[in-house]
Formats: sequence, C-alpha cells, structure tokens
Amino acid sequence: MSSTTERSEAESLGRRLLNKVPEVTIWFWVIKILCTTVGESFADWVNTTLGVGLVNTSLIFTAVLAGALGWQLSTDRYAPVAYWLTVVVLSVTGTLYTDILTDSQGVPLAVSSAVFAGLLALVFGVWYARERTLSIHSIVTRPRELFYWLAVLVTFALGTAVGDWTLELTGWTPGTSVLLPLALIAVIVIGWRLGAGAVLSFWLAYVLTRPLGANLGDWLASPDTDGGLGLGTAATSLVFLAAILATVVHLTRSRSDVIEADRTERSPTANPARERIMLGYFALAAVAAVALLAWAHQQPHEVAAGEAEVSAPAPAASLAPGRATAAFPPAEVTKLRAITADTLAKVDAGDRAGATERVKDLETAWDDDQSTLEAEDAQTWHALDGQIDQVLQAVRAAHPERAAEDHALNALLASLG
Repeated sequence: MSSTTERSEAESLGRRLLNKVPEVTIWFWVIKILCTTVGESFADWVNTTLGVGLVNTSLIFTAVLAGALGWQLSTDRYAPVAYWLTVVVLSVTGTLYTDILTDSQGVPLAVSSAVFAGLLALVFGVWYARERTLSIHSIVTRPRELFYWLAVLVTFALGTAVGDWTLELTGWTPGTSVLLPLALIAVIVIGWRLGAGAVLSFWLAYVLTRPLGANLGDWLASPDTDGGLGLGTAATSLVFLAAILATVVHLTRSRSDVIEADRTERSPTANPARERIMLGYFALAAVAAVALLAWAHQQPHEVAAGEAEVSAPAPAASLAPGRATAAFPPAEVTKLRAITADTLAKVDAGDRAGATERVKDLETAWDDDQSTLEAEDAQTWHALDGQIDQVLQAVRAAHPERAAEDHALNALLASLG
C-alpha cells in the first residue's frame, strides 16, 4: 500500500472518529450540567432509597458503564444517544467511586481530592506526551478516544470529591454552594474571551461543572430543613433524566452539535503573550477561591450532618428493656417511641425527606425534655442521649447507609421498651 493511500485512509478514519465527539456549543454545557446533577441524585437514590448499598450500586453501574462505553466505542460517528448515555453513566460511576473512598474506606475528602487531581494530571500528561494535544476536536484515533473517556471519568470523581470537601469545609447549604463553581465558570468564560487557551479553559470548566451539578442536585433533593427544595432524589433524578432525554432528542433531530465530516479543525491564532497573562488571571482566581474557602472554614457553622463523621462514632450505651419507662414518665417515653417508630417506617419505605423531617421531631422533643428527664435519672438520660445522637447521624448522613439507620433506630426502640 502506498504512503499516499495510507494517509488518505488515516484521514478518513480521523474524520469518522472526529464525528463521535460533539461540537462544544451551549447545548453541550446544558446537557453536561444535567448529566452531573443526575450523577449525584440518581446514585443516592439507588444506593440509599432503594437500599441497594454503596458497593452493590457501584458494581452494577460499573457493568452498565462497560456496556455503554462499548456501544460508544463501536459507533463509527457521533451519535447523541450513545455519547450522552456514556456521560450519564460515567457521572453516576464517578460519584460512586468517590463515595466508596469517603463512606466505606474512611478516606478524608481532602486526600481523595488530591489523589484524583494527581490522577487527572497524570492522564493529561500521558495523553499529551503521546498525542501532543488535549483538544477534544482532535480525537481522531482510538487511543485519543480512550484517553478522552478516562479523563472524563476522573473529572467526575474529582468534581465529586472537591464539591463534597467544599461543603465539609464551609458548612454551606447546597443552595449556597452552587454559587462558587458557577462564579468560577463565569471567570473561566471571561478569561477564554480575553485570550486564554481554549483547551485549558475547556477542561477547567469541565471539571467545575461536576460540583455545580452535584450541588444543584443536592439543593433540589434535600429537605427544606437542610436548605434544600425538598424534591427528593427520585423526583430530581426523573426531572433531569427527562430534560436530558428531551435535549438528546432535539440534538438528534437538529444535528446542531455535529461536526461536519468535511470540516477541518480551525483553531484561532494563538497569542502566547495573552495566554500567559490569562494564566496569571486564572491563578489569581484560584487564590481568591482558596482564600474564600479558608475564610468560610473559620466562620462558626454547623457541619453538615454525616459529612464530617468519616469514622464511625463510638457505640452508645445500651439500656435494659424497661429501664427508660421505669426512670421517666411513661407518656414521655411513649411519645419518643412513637416518633422513632415513625422514622423507622419512613426509612424502610424509602421516604428520605419524610424520615429526615420526622427525626427532627425526635431531636426537638428530646431537647425540650432534657431539663426534666436529666434531673430524674442522669445516667439513663445520657445513655439515651447517645443513642439518639447516633440515630440523628445515621438518618441525616449525606450518603445514608440503610443498615446503619435500621440498626440505630431499632436499638433506640429497644431501649425505649
């Protein structure tokens, strides 16, 4: 085969693979944010509401990811359904991998954020060393396509860790925490307009859409007592999956994000001096963001329940059956037992918002009766107080474990007689 023929076939293959990546339009960013929100809410819904468990959910979605990615790699051109299905599944899977490190392995969010940042830098480093470009508009070979999807997976995991770490550091509600990644994305867009490198700007914004979408999902799903809108993870997932489906249908029909096969990549003339100035601009923005987080961390705030408790709390003292009824007025014990039983029923029914709301009644009733009950029997009061604290931590956890909730609630019910 002549070199001319080989080059012609390579260019033909390049155009076909190029068409498997969408053009970066406003639709690209809209659907990317929708996908990241689904990644947060859908993972929580399957893991906690359905009671599947974190590890089992991760295994299921890893298998689903293998199928979706296999479909995407087997196509010979950009297909919106295959491409965005892969992004959605990657979003869910990246979230679950971060949650495993944090919730199951007890890895601090600061450590997991640093690990994923280093891993992303390694992926980009190897990708650039091999291909001499990180532009998504130059993905014209199979290795570049594989590098691209690996980078996307790591950005989802990194964005999840950084977003959760921000909440842990600041104590912000999910609604407030949306503002920081949104502001940083605006800063990046301004920098890109002023001459920052397009590739750098793209990947910075791509990483930041993950905490933006995740915090948006938390804000919509969290109960109003936690600063959210109270839609729940199931409703939030359904709304955003429907929005993704509608957007994909529109893109399939309009082909507005398809890179034409005969289009050659047109890169604007680079201005090295201006790009260096914009690097300084991005560095200043990063310093300002770190300073803001440090300031917020120093302010008095309540740590979001379940997010700072990386290690399991010490087991609370148990009580012999009937001890609480003997020590305290039966009417008070009956009231506490009824609230606890209601909370357990809502947990078992998958009513996350209802369980969180009902357990607030338990906290309020217990605090209101503290002065009276503690004076009657301090030892019994402290034992029950420890058990109630464990119930509050389990039910209000950012990523609740069904087994931990059931254990804490049933232990409290047993102690209440």
